[in-house]
Amino acid sequence: MGYRSRAAFKLIQLDDKLKLLTPGARVVDLGAAPGGWSQVAAARCAPGGTVVGIDLLPVEPIAGAVFLEGDFLAEDAPVRLEAALGGPADVVLSDMAAPATGHAKTDHLRTMALAEAALEFAEAVLAPGGAFVAKVLQGGSERALLERLKRGFAKVRHVKPPASRKESAELYVVATGFKGG
Repeated sequence: MGYRSRAAFKLIQLDDKLKLLTPGARVVDLGAAPGGWSQVAAARCAPGGTVVGIDLLPVEPIAGAVFLEGDFLAEDAPVRLEAALGGPADVVLSDMAAPATGHAKTDHLRTMALAEAALEFAEAVLAPGGAFVAKVLQGGSERALLERLKRGFAKVRHVKPPASRKESAELYVVATGFKGG
């Protein structure tokens, strides 16, 4: 269907259910390569939306999206992204997962660390009322992340879109109604 990754269907299904991407929204896509989520966000936030992706790898251009090459954990990343967005973000997306080692516990902990880093970034750039979506892996250490999300957002839920393989431990944490500050 022209998407750069099968993961695009996961975001489509999440958004169909939760209505996170709206015309005019400012969206950040963390770990954007190869760009499937940015494609979906750009289409759904048009007209007037702004999508800015960041990744360590270069991303081929997509109409309606801007890509920054670099580490979202870099000290200047929030300022660079907010400048490219033209203001605070309405939605921060993270479909990042750490490279698989084959050891389930290690993979889980590394992906959870990425989700926690993405949340810290989101807290720095989200507008009040904003939303945060991050991939997590089932495995037991999500409690601290969930407690932090519940303090900072009005509503927090786990969603496993149908496009995720049934045998996969991946699911998405979706937090809406960012309280700010």
